[in-house]
Amino acid sequence: MTTCKTGAEHIKSLKDGRTVYIDGKLVADVTEHPAFRNAVKSAAMLYDFQAKPENIELMTFVPNGSNRRVNRSWQMPRNYGEMVQRRKAMQAWAALSYGFMGRSPDHLASALVGQCMGIEVFEKHGAERAKALRDYFEEASRNDYFLTYVIINPQAERAKDWGEQKEELVARIVDEDSGGVTIRGAKMLGTSSIMANEVFVANLQPLKPGEEDLAFSCALPMNAKGMRVLSRKSYEAAAVSIFDNPISSRFDENDALIYFEDVKVPWERVFVFRDPDMCRAQFHDTPGHTYQNYQSQIRLSVKIKFLAGLAHRLTEAIGTTNIPSVREQLGYLAAQTSMVNAMMAGMEAEGSMRGEWYVPNKHFMYSAQVLTQDLYPRIVNTLRDLSGGALIMLPSSIHDFADPHIKKIIEITQRAAKMEPVEKVKFLKAAWDAIGSEFGSRHTQYEMFYAGARFVTSGHSYRTFDWAGATGMVDGLMDTYKLTDELGRKVN
Repeated sequence: MTTCKTGAEHIKSLKDGRTVYIDGKLVADVTEHPAFRNAVKSAAMLYDFQAKPENIELMTFVPNGSNRRVNRSWQMPRNYGEMVQRRKAMQAWAALSYGFMGRSPDHLASALVGQCMGIEVFEKHGAERAKALRDYFEEASRNDYFLTYVIINPQAERAKDWGEQKEELVARIVDEDSGGVTIRGAKMLGTSSIMANEVFVANLQPLKPGEEDLAFSCALPMNAKGMRVLSRKSYEAAAVSIFDNPISSRFDENDALIYFEDVKVPWERVFVFRDPDMCRAQFHDTPGHTYQNYQSQIRLSVKIKFLAGLAHRLTEAIGTTNIPSVREQLGYLAAQTSMVNAMMAGMEAEGSMRGEWYVPNKHFMYSAQVLTQDLYPRIVNTLRDLSGGALIMLPSSIHDFADPHIKKIIEITQRAAKMEPVEKVKFLKAAWDAIGSEFGSRHTQYEMFYAGARFVTSGHSYRTFDWAGATGMVDGLMDTYKLTDELGRKVN
């Protein structure tokens, strides 16, 4: 047996007969289909990276009672040092996709780590449900599963409560017996579900009394009977070549809608059962929501640094680096990049103990979310501003270089001070793929809304801020003086 999970093991695990549809057709094997095969290889690359002898200690640890190493994202830090060690492993994984794999395996692992840190919340809900979560965490972590989740309901008539939507739209419990529950309806966004082992199904959006049928959480293998995965358009399939689309051709996560057609969930996979408030508590009364979004900030720190590097290379490609106004833009971008890292370091350094576990500062994490969901599109716009028309007038594809006459024209018209013409085209294609392509546009939308609309993230920030301390300072000032004249005498 190998020391830890490898890419080959992961690819083999995906050949499980899962029901995935794209372009109106059933996919026979997601590991070989042209819409998914490169993304699957990128997921496998993560496991191959951790399995390299030189990376074993950085990327993995041995859980108590186990004889096989697993990724550090499953580690439950007991102190600040262990949290930093875990973060460095996650940054190393994020660097492999330049931060463009938003739902890499460490995201859901982090969510479950946080929820298990608050297992007493589940104990209040019921001993059986708490045992189910503990046992599932044991199974998922020991096997180093790649998990995804669907925790958002499909948008329909937004003026209505979820329980008032058309029947069979929102996933709900339609039956139960001694063996488990049966669910029917849809969930989204299923990012990375096509390359994942299992899916975690829950409700992050608020539910109210009377919506008990919708109030559940569970875990299912991706090949569960009756589970249908409807992929969005594949940017990988639309990519001309790696040269033309170096990022989208390999790191497209393929968001998907998952529809449950009377899917049976055994009781040992049910973690929340018919309890609207517990659906909230599962994320917010445990460190679950904190840990999963802390992971997102870790990944974003890598992605923002990549975009900063892209910006600097862009100015080199078009020869504007030494223009004072351009230097100003690059300096500001450098400050923004460092701010993301500083906020991440702050939420770690200002963390606290929850029982035996170390948890990042929740308010600092939410503050980072609010700021970065606005920051990302601003950085993209900075790159657009720096590029001017350079990203538009590019050869149509790699095939243009096959014609000697066309290649000669390209070499004349794509000159640069510090790049050969072919290298300049290669770089500008990569820049367009990151910020201007349909894939790049999806990422801007993703970074703006993956954690919810701004009023949602700002609401979390409002809820977790020390308002008592802030207003107490104001009250303290008010208490230091009264209505008096210049001599200190009270004015009637």
